[in-house]
Parts: sequence; C-alpha cells; structure tokens
Amino acid sequence: MMCMACSSTKSVSPFIQENVGFAKAQLGLAIDTIEASGKCLNPVTLNEKGEVYYCGYGDWRSGFFPGSIWYLYELTGDSTYLPLAKKYTEAIRKAENLTWHHDIGFIINCSFGNGLRLSPDTAYSNAMKQAARSLTTRFRPNAKVIQSWDVKGNSWQSKRGWECPVIIDNMMNLELLFEATKLTGDSAFYHMAVAHADRTLAEQFRPDGSCYHVVDYDIETGAVRYKQTAQGYADESVWSRGQAWAIYGFTVCYRETKDPKYLAQALKTFEMMKNHPRLPKDLIPYWDMDAPGIPNEPRDASTASCIASALYEISTYDVPHAGSYKKYADRLMQSLSSPDYRAKLGENGRFLLMHSVGSIPHNNEIDVPLNYADYYYMEALKRKKDLESKTKK
Repeated sequence: MMCMACSSTKSVSPFIQENVGFAKAQLGLAIDTIEASGKCLNPVTLNEKGEVYYCGYGDWRSGFFPGSIWYLYELTGDSTYLPLAKKYTEAIRKAENLTWHHDIGFIINCSFGNGLRLSPDTAYSNAMKQAARSLTTRFRPNAKVIQSWDVKGNSWQSKRGWECPVIIDNMMNLELLFEATKLTGDSAFYHMAVAHADRTLAEQFRPDGSCYHVVDYDIETGAVRYKQTAQGYADESVWSRGQAWAIYGFTVCYRETKDPKYLAQALKTFEMMKNHPRLPKDLIPYWDMDAPGIPNEPRDASTASCIASALYEISTYDVPHAGSYKKYADRLMQSLSSPDYRAKLGENGRFLLMHSVGSIPHNNEIDVPLNYADYYYMEALKRKKDLESKTKK
C-alpha cells in the first residue's frame, strides 16, 4: 500500500474537499445505522428489495468497508474515525485463518493492512502474517499458482470440470504476500507471489492485452486445461473488472519487485481498455466490453474506481508520459463524482457510488452499489490528494 500520513482536507483542491466531505457525510450515515444496531454490521451492497446486505467475516468483500473507514480517517484527519476503523477491522479478525478461498488478501490487506499503515499495532502485524500463511496453503507447486476457488461443492464452478481454477482477481491478493515477507523476513511469501504473477503473465492474457477471467490448471502436471470467462459475457470477451484487477495487480507487482515486465503488462491492458472502440465518452466501462446490448448495457463503477487508483500509482513511476496517467485517472474521478454515478446524500443505501455490477451471468448484483467500488474510489481520492499536495510543495 502507498504509505501516506494522515492529514486534513485543508489546502487541497475544491474537488477533493467536496468529495471527501460527501464521503464523510454519506459514510457517517452508514456508521450511524451500524452503531444504532448494537452490532458490528458490514455493508456490501443492496439486495433485490433495495435493502442493505451485510456480510460476515468470511465474505470476500468483508475488508472493504473497514478499509473505507481507514481511508476516511486518513483523508479527514478526524480522530473520531480511528476507534471505528479499529472496531470494524477487529470484527473480521477470524478471516486470518481462512483457507477455503483465495480472497483473504482482499479481506485482510484492505482492513488490517491499512490499520497497520495508519495505526501501527502488533496485533495488526500478526493478523497480516497469519493471513499470509493461510493464503499459502492454496499454493499449488506443480502449477506454480495460488488456487482461487475450491471446486468441490461449488456447483457453478464444478460444472465446468475445473481442477485448479485461477482467476485474474487473485492478482489482488499478492500484495498480502509481499507485505508478509517484509513483516517476517521470510522470502517464501515473496517467491510464491512472484511465481503466481509469472504464471498468470504467461497464461492469462491475449495478444491484445486483455485477459481471461479463469485459467484452469491440471493439479498434477500444472498444464493449462481451460481458459474461460465465468463472470463476463463470453469466454473470449473483455470482462471489464477483470481488466481492472490485472492493471492494479501487476502495478503492485512492479512496485514490490521493480521488474519492468509487470508494469508493461499493466500498461498494455490499460491501453487496450483506453482505446477500446466501445468505451463510453465518460470513460466508465460497460460491465463487459463485448456485451451484446451496448450501448444499453450496465456500466461498472467498480472497474473505473479500481483503474483510477492504479493509474495514480503508475503516474509516480518513471514511464513515458507519466502525467498522462494521472490526467486519465482525473477524468475517471470526475465522471465517478458526477451525479451520474455518485449517489445523493442519504440514498443508495448510504454507499458512495451507484452503478456497479457483480456478475450478470449469475444474475447477481446488477446495477447496484458495491463496497469495493467505494473502497477504491476512496483510495483513489487519497492518492490524488497526495500527488497534488506534492506538486504544490
């Protein structure tokens, strides 16, 4: 994670002030609801009845709301958010022992990782280390990958006959392993992350820079069995959020290894999305860039917020036209912060952004708010703020 000190919204642009102010008000309403319940609720999205859906610690999205409160604390400098961020983070501590899916990186790094960065605590460090150990139980040495999903008992996954499915989302979990090596001095975490990144780089991408959602490996030989797209329109289609995971994930790998091949892949995938002939004028991608109903297909704000956050980081690296990546991220943030995507105060279940998509093929979370869209939006705001603060100095 980009380590940045807490600060207030003074001496920052009106854009940041206004959007941080909105986040403070909107998330404040969500916090009021949680605190009034007497429970440690964890908001994710809206259900079919338009009611807020709350998840347990084992849900892959359980770290995003605590992480958003850490960012709110960081962006505002308001100490009243610190005990709340700590409480919501501690509520999902049991996730450090999860071994039945790969998303422990999402869960723990976004919550405990931000906590460790902003309020150093041995307990946070211990949670990160234990979570990394849990994640490594899913490393398959023959394929040199971290298995994403278990296939036994998961009907829509096992119907495809998978043995060792790896999804592009898993790139987002590698940051936990890199952090674990820093915390423990044990390079095994680092080497597993690099092995996974290298195999993904070799197998998951098409010549144009777009990626498959799923690559299934033979558990014994490590050979590729299938390349598919489970949550997109078709196996060969460009599922937009998958491209965002690739851009962000390989940017992290470059940060942690300084190996230029990772940044090159992140940039190639971004350029493919940027230059896609069906990209809307406001730059917020359709849920799948090959969906048949374009231009009447749902957009995905979660894709845009994740890409924006990654681009702010890329703009800090020694790459040609580095400033252009910040400018593109700024355009994404302008669109996301417009009335077309940013909710009205008190509406949208008290989530920040509207119009995200979970999985249309599974008729799940279509055109709804999602807590990870909000998380990466908050992260992008923080990165934008820091970049602009440095420029003024």
